[in-house]
Amino acid sequence: MRSVASIALFVLLGLASAIAIGFGGDLPLANWSYDEEQEGLSERIIIKFSHVVAENTPKGLAVDRFSQLVKEKTNGRVEVQVFANGILYSDNTELEALMNGDVQMIAPAYSKLSNQIPAWLAMDLPYAFRDEAQVQQAVNGEIGHLLFQTLEPFNIKGMAFWSNGFKQFTSNQPIRMPEDLRGQRFRIMPSKVLQAQFQTIGATTEDAPFTDVYRKLADGAVDGQENTISNIYTKRLYQVQKYMTISNHGYLGYAVIMNRSFWEKLPPDIQTDIEEAMRESTSYINELAVTMNQQQLQQMKEESSMEIHELTPREQQVWRQAMQSVYTKFAPSIGKPLMDKIKELHQER
Repeated sequence: MRSVASIALFVLLGLASAIAIGFGGDLPLANWSYDEEQEGLSERIIIKFSHVVAENTPKGLAVDRFSQLVKEKTNGRVEVQVFANGILYSDNTELEALMNGDVQMIAPAYSKLSNQIPAWLAMDLPYAFRDEAQVQQAVNGEIGHLLFQTLEPFNIKGMAFWSNGFKQFTSNQPIRMPEDLRGQRFRIMPSKVLQAQFQTIGATTEDAPFTDVYRKLADGAVDGQENTISNIYTKRLYQVQKYMTISNHGYLGYAVIMNRSFWEKLPPDIQTDIEEAMRESTSYINELAVTMNQQQLQQMKEESSMEIHELTPREQQVWRQAMQSVYTKFAPSIGKPLMDKIKELHQER
């Protein structure tokens, strides 16, 4: 019995020593109580970024780039969770979700903001901008400043203006002159200016979420739509449309915006990192949008059976004149400061 007790005592003493000094030296017992990958998760800042287009569009790629840059610049302290293709909110519900704080960032088309804030109708005016350089001049100058000011009463912070490109018409009928749209039903983004633009030339409109456009065209619920080359290509809209007209009649861009209350609670160093990531992402998308639209136009010419017509300068002038009444109608809603700035751009032509 004494020998058994001695053995038991020896084993107990050995276990006590092992616990005191740690098994193996390199693996302290204290380190076994957690997974190192979980350390600091409670301090990580989560930003939900919702958008409605495909991941391979200029906006989709720019959101992913922004997410990665934020992670790098904050050393993982901030995680931007991306929800693409309208899987979280549609383009008709995402603005309300942002203002309620259900998501922290969105990048709606300008038209989506104009329903809440009439000043943004300025960005939907037909033939408001001559080319991409003039767009950048506008959004990076006084026009952009005035527009971001209008967001403040809605608990929204303007972060950046992102490019997508000029819009083109697609239809199952050839479109050369304004009268060619007469009697057709076009899908548009919800915007009073866009609605008036089509009604002025005798077409009817239907606003619908971007995720529904392909189905509506395929089913014949609408006859045509307006969009950028990259959106037409990535959503395969050319598969359900016979004709496209390169009209450059309007501009499609995005306002990258954040819930202001959320932004103001962020530490100053995190705000600086996010702003730097946003500047880099903005430069990236503005270059990418131009390149992608050019490349994908060429791909559609080579791969699709759609007939593509580019308006001549004379034809474009006819379209401008046909839509001029839209300016007169919406000038009071948009406001004199913004309308004056738009007029200054037109005088540079």
